Amino acid sequence: MRNKRWVLLFVVLTLLVAALGCSGSFSWPELTVEPTPRPTATPRPTVAPLPDEAGAVQALESQIIAVYEAVSPSVVNITSRTYVYGWFGQVFPQEGSGSGFVYDGEGHIVTNYHVIEGAEELLVTLANGEVYEAEVVGSDPANDLAVLRIDAGADLPAPLPLADSDQLRVGQFVVAIGNPFGLELTLTTGVVSALGRVIQSPRDDRFIGEAIQTDAAINPGNSGGPLLDLSGRVIGVNSQIVSTSGSSSGVGFAISSNTVRRVVPELIAHGYYPHPWLGARFLDLTPSTAAALRDAGMDVPVESGVLVLETVAGAPAEAAGLRGGRRVVRIGSYQIPIGGDIVQAIDGQQIRSVQDLIVYLETRTSVGDRVELSVLRNGEPLTIEVTLGRNPNL
Repeated sequence: MRNKRWVLLFVVLTLLVAALGCSGSFSWPELTVEPTPRPTATPRPTVAPLPDEAGAVQALESQIIAVYEAVSPSVVNITSRTYVYGWFGQVFPQEGSGSGFVYDGEGHIVTNYHVIEGAEELLVTLANGEVYEAEVVGSDPANDLAVLRIDAGADLPAPLPLADSDQLRVGQFVVAIGNPFGLELTLTTGVVSALGRVIQSPRDDRFIGEAIQTDAAINPGNSGGPLLDLSGRVIGVNSQIVSTSGSSSGVGFAISSNTVRRVVPELIAHGYYPHPWLGARFLDLTPSTAAALRDAGMDVPVESGVLVLETVAGAPAEAAGLRGGRRVVRIGSYQIPIGGDIVQAIDGQQIRSVQDLIVYLETRTSVGDRVELSVLRNGEPLTIEVTLGRNPNL
């Protein structure tokens, strides 16, 4: 009986398989798998393809050589000499050295003021070895510039052209030529590291704006020499370095060619540069200064700008109605006039410190220009127009 059941089951299964085979084929349903989306790549800035490396290096090298050969004859060595006297009347010369460059066909040489400061005798040595006595035509300690003159006649090298320093860009290749440590006509290269730097003037109370920072090696003796672009144009006058050792550490500064363009013609024409002047004494406003002034009873609604301490009698600031302090209080160890106007801006340019004000006047204005001061007086905004005079102390 049991065997019959197994036989019957086998027959049923056989018929079922046959029926399926006649009705069509059997297949598993297709499994659709969606591809895993790839993360979207962050767009990268498009960079122009570099030229052939060997060709680019050779072209740069050739250009630097061409600049040196064209410019170096116009770079001079300046020897400044003073005399000191010994106990028994002996005279001992003391010498310093610097650099300069030919400015025009009249024999004018541009250099730094600190190169010729205090000199009793000045000698200019040309690239051909000829030495000439030089006279000081004019100087401007505030901008650390001076102009000498030599009578070289037909031997005078060609003057160097000035570039427009406002067109410079950070990263631009530059060349410095000068006489570091007395080593004549030394070339160093680098780039423009930063623009618009403010550096200290040889006059302690002044600042030089528009300075160019470079990593081209500048050492003692380079002062007064040209910083040049790869077209051989002067973009600045090498002036200062930041260094703990006194030698180049890759942070040097040059006075911009546009400062030279503004100052040097005045030095040649008049022997001095007329600096624009408001005729007032100011104090930087900082959060701590503002707090001290409030404690002293002054209404100080801001924490930056410059406080007018006093105006000079008859000066442009006084004539225009700018007000200084009305009473004097003691803050720490200082006697400070308080209650004066607070200058916030000049010609719409925000002023945060006395340095900002000086740099704006020196780089953006001239004697006789009319400027607009935005001030706070007793907490109320006020606009004062001032016609700038000439600083009698510079």
